[in-house]
Amino acid sequence: MTVRSREGIAPIVMARRRRVNPGMLCKISEIWKRFLRNIPGAALWDDMWRKSEFAAPEEVMNKLTTQKFVPRRFLVAAFPLAIGFFAILAAPKTRAQASATATQAAEYSSAKDQARAIAKEWLARGIPGLSVSVAIDGKIVYSEGFGYADLEERVPAWPTTKFRIGSVSKPLTSAALVRLVEDRKLDLDAPIQKYVPSFPDKGAVITARMLAGHLAGIRHYKDGEVDSQKHYDTVLGGLERFQSDPLVVAPGSKFSYSSYGYNLLSAAIEAASGEPFLDTEQRLVFRPLGLLHTTADQPAQIIEQRARFYSGAKGKPKENAPYVDNSYKWAGGGFLSTTEDLVRFGSALLKPGFLKAESLALLFTPQKTKDGTATGYGMGWFIGKSDSGQKIYSHSGGSVGGSSELIVYPDTHLVVAFICNYSGDADGWKGEEVQHLGEAFQKH
Repeated sequence: MTVRSREGIAPIVMARRRRVNPGMLCKISEIWKRFLRNIPGAALWDDMWRKSEFAAPEEVMNKLTTQKFVPRRFLVAAFPLAIGFFAILAAPKTRAQASATATQAAEYSSAKDQARAIAKEWLARGIPGLSVSVAIDGKIVYSEGFGYADLEERVPAWPTTKFRIGSVSKPLTSAALVRLVEDRKLDLDAPIQKYVPSFPDKGAVITARMLAGHLAGIRHYKDGEVDSQKHYDTVLGGLERFQSDPLVVAPGSKFSYSSYGYNLLSAAIEAASGEPFLDTEQRLVFRPLGLLHTTADQPAQIIEQRARFYSGAKGKPKENAPYVDNSYKWAGGGFLSTTEDLVRFGSALLKPGFLKAESLALLFTPQKTKDGTATGYGMGWFIGKSDSGQKIYSHSGGSVGGSSELIVYPDTHLVVAFICNYSGDADGWKGEEVQHLGEAFQKH
């Protein structure tokens, strides 16, 4: 039996040698949830347990699927003892601590209610499954999944479900880019052929800075290209899809959005770092920030808690999204992630630390065309204002069977992320709704 539970993890781990009746396991999980709701501080312990190396969700899934469980009589005997032990550990030390916990829970209650109402509306519009996370000052204050990660198997969507994030991959790529600039391994203004000599000369200089800001004139997708089923073993191999095509505008003359431009940028990153692009992302971005659930959407690999993907059109039933291989576009739209990882990433960019102040300025300062027109895009981020007039850095993503939104509020240190396993009607969700969901947490 596959169990994808967050609140029910700890009791499930105790079943290890012999299969327990599924109904009994569900009852135990429900008891555990009630325990977490009624014992002050217990939710904090459960969160620590889930994040520990002993009980990460993926490892729990592995233990369950091995079907090695303890005898049922041991489970029944051990569970009450475990509850009592954890209650002692989790008990508050002072009345003030208990009061603070209760105040914090009440503080965001209305914002959480609003978030759930918005999420239910998205489900009603046809989105199969989704997750939302909100962080303030680097701390996740809300994270919840809704609907199903897998409709056929009725697997719930959780905050740890891995969805396709589409073009939200670009901010992750730009972070690796400026890390290499900090290390003086990559020159943003050198001709791209310095790093990718095989890329044809287009009669005008194309630089990494232009590619990161969509000013290089590289074309975007043509109809049907996102449905690619061809696997590319290397980043350079994927350049064949567009490298022989003419530029759509002269470099530097006009903002022209291009995911293929980020493919070329990843080839430069790979050359400058001296290792495969995906290894560079892991070393410079994912591991330092603890983005343990962010990875390439490799179709042949077994990736735990990866969602199933769906597509549809208005007035028609949902369908399984067609099979695609995203190996041609890791940098521009090929990553899987969770909303919790995305808000951790966005929170790391609120102040110097992970990146230097100069690097943050590169990411979040709008680039300009040759005639001085601001583009509203820095490096991997759109710079603008929310519906409420607040300054935001943001990026949305669309892929086969996936949609996403990541928004950073630099002035209030709010970060909100939304991901779902659906591509189809534009009415399924709106960026403004993600803004409203996140901003509700600012009011407390």
